[in-house]
Amino acid sequence: MHDDSEVAVLRLGHRPGRDERMTTHVGLTARALGADRVLLPDNAGQSKETVADITDRFGGPFGVELTDSPQGVIRNWEGRVVHLTMYGERVQDVEDEIRAAHGDEGRPLLIVVGAEKVPFDVYEEADWNVGVTNQPHSEVAGLAVFLDRLFEGRELERDWENADRHVMPMETGKRVESTDEE
Repeated sequence: MHDDSEVAVLRLGHRPGRDERMTTHVGLTARALGADRVLLPDNAGQSKETVADITDRFGGPFGVELTDSPQGVIRNWEGRVVHLTMYGERVQDVEDEIRAAHGDEGRPLLIVVGAEKVPFDVYEEADWNVGVTNQPHSEVAGLAVFLDRLFEGRELERDWENADRHVMPMETGKRVESTDEE
């Protein structure tokens, strides 16, 4: 689907009891829309288990990890860092530059999404602070739009390996089939 250089998503912050669904949805969105892995705060174990379970059932490859030092991940990242924030530069103004850095230069890309208030040093350490819109919105929505723009829609045609089941596209209704039925 995309070049060999990695795309990882880092979730900054996780408030147990409050952010469970949102953190899980960051991981599921990263997986479904083309990232190679997600790194979650070490107190988001339930979200990690859910994303790993979905990957086991619906295919991969996709990695999900916990980290006790999200800001250390940013500092030690070997590639480029995109911080998604409504305060950043407009995505439509920087997407070509980011895509070139990732694709043409083959640099791994770390996409950072926040939860609670993001420390200012994240803004300083990022190569790009990007706003999908400069209006309040969900970090999951921002991540989805950004990944779609990064991959220019190619992520929607992905083939999933080792899936136990898949969703059958239908005009109406819902159907999930075992891959054994094919």
